[in-house]
Amino acid sequence: MKIDHVHFYVTDAKIWRDWFVNYLGFTSVASIHSFHTCTEAVKSGVVKFLLSSPLLPTSPVAEFLREHPPGVADIAFAVPDVEEAIAHAEINGATVLQSVEELHVVNSTYKCSKIAAWGGLTHTLIASPPEIHPTAPHQLITGIDHIVLNVAAGELERVVRWYEKIFGFQPRQSFKIQTARSALYSQVMVSAQGGVQLPVNEPASPNSQIQEFLDFNRGAGIQHIALKTANLIQAIAQFRQRGLSLLSVPQTYYKQLQNRPGLPLSAVELTAIAQQEILVDWQQDSDQGVLLQIFTHPIFGQPTFFFEFIERRSQAQGFGEGNFRALFEAIESEQIKRGTLG
Repeated sequence: MKIDHVHFYVTDAKIWRDWFVNYLGFTSVASIHSFHTCTEAVKSGVVKFLLSSPLLPTSPVAEFLREHPPGVADIAFAVPDVEEAIAHAEINGATVLQSVEELHVVNSTYKCSKIAAWGGLTHTLIASPPEIHPTAPHQLITGIDHIVLNVAAGELERVVRWYEKIFGFQPRQSFKIQTARSALYSQVMVSAQGGVQLPVNEPASPNSQIQEFLDFNRGAGIQHIALKTANLIQAIAQFRQRGLSLLSVPQTYYKQLQNRPGLPLSAVELTAIAQQEILVDWQQDSDQGVLLQIFTHPIFGQPTFFFEFIERRSQAQGFGEGNFRALFEAIESEQIKRGTLG
């Protein structure tokens, strides 16, 4: 199993197509119109996003946007056998929204089906022929590292069991993250071959940033997508030149980094990382590499969906656990500005 594409429902697909092209260097690859919906497709290497907006109030996109702000409506998984996957899902209690259909696109035929997940989120199951996606040297984005789902307090265990039963995902790391102001629980779910990583968060305090997301999103939903890049310092420098808004990191963070044992960066590289306000994590007494990460501000105007950019050196594992406190305190400072955290 792997992620075939992610489908965003937005107010204006053409504006958001241009946003991905202009800010993140994606390529526009298709425009598809039905009588009630406009869909634009953008791509960077193996990463494909669909962006749909309503042309009429009867559009499914309009229905979604009446219930939720713009964001991720569907994550499509490529599976070896759609009929088998949907039958397994239905037997294990999934709600089938669309039975297996054949889609004709250009000279190809694809089988697909759709099931309900959490909140307004759905999963399309799609069988597509193997494709080769060479990554051109100029492409800043090389893949999807993970996608994060936020759910209501008390739902985490149910969601974990659901993904285990429906897709055979297995739990990996789990965390409780706590600052002076708020807390959350997180459980990472991973597909059998590791092609899909899905951390699931629930709030562990009333004023948690996860609860703020749930309030503004009006239910469970995708909080962020982590996009892989081969050279994060270079990519972020370009994103900043393009005008992308990124979460600020205080320079005191880098002074604290220098005091952490085993800092695996040269002084020159640390200076470049600090200049781009990138977070750094590594496992002390381990040769599992270095993880670099940075986050955008919420892109749709409300404190809901945002992007992460990530570089894993020497097959670094984890999700930046050493950065969680610094990250969450940075997010909390934004919550304080919005007046949602005292």
